[in-house]
Amino acid sequence: MILAIDIGNTNMEFGLFENSILINNFRLVTDKRTTSDEIGLMMLQFFDVRGIKSGDIDDVIIASVVPQVMFAMNNAMKKYLGKVALIVGEDCSVPIKNNYRIKKEVGVDRLVNAFCAYKSYKRPLIVVDFGTATTFDVVSKEGEYEGGCIFPGIKISMEALNRCAAKLPRVEISDPKTIIGKDTVTSMQSGAICGFVGATAYTINCLRKEMGYDAFVVGTGGLSSLIASHTDIIDVVDKKLSLQGLNDICLIFRSGQ
Repeated sequence: MILAIDIGNTNMEFGLFENSILINNFRLVTDKRTTSDEIGLMMLQFFDVRGIKSGDIDDVIIASVVPQVMFAMNNAMKKYLGKVALIVGEDCSVPIKNNYRIKKEVGVDRLVNAFCAYKSYKRPLIVVDFGTATTFDVVSKEGEYEGGCIFPGIKISMEALNRCAAKLPRVEISDPKTIIGKDTVTSMQSGAICGFVGATAYTINCLRKEMGYDAFVVGTGGLSSLIASHTDIIDVVDKKLSLQGLNDICLIFRSGQ
């Protein structure tokens, strides 16, 4: 069984794979102050609820964009699972040609998504990840990572409104079911959804024009389903793209040893 861990700026997602099938997954909040014991104990508690034994874990693979939590995470894997984790970008690379001008600037999460999306759909792609940041990543017909766009995520944008506008409250990101808000909360919700749907569609159209062909669009990340429900420009929502990609990278790396 492979334990894949995707550490993002907001959440750490854990996925358990058996024969390349995701059988269980859970999330923890990403906290730079967390300890190895906190990670380990919460992980084992989840395993216990699902009837999983720590001895069932054969491999651990981690992709992280938050270096500050890696010391605690690595120690948790050693202390509670007896495993030395495989770190993407350090112990192994993502098996995709990277055409970014400054290659080390690309987050491993973006490369993992691009690799897994091309492996899964086998066509030119635009991968849109609705996370802490909203990222658009382009994969060519040849399966090469070309680059993309980054802009703030929906939650960050709404938090900025709350911080910078004295009378605007912090609101939950949800579908208000109407464009014309009847109060401040629904007005902010409709503005966020419509704004990001519009930005998503416009950016994808610009990318397709520059690519020169009608690329297949894969949405991923926590809010991908919400955005996709308001536009047909996203062809498929695949929320487990990162975890599946990590599992596949682990198998490829171990088979080559």
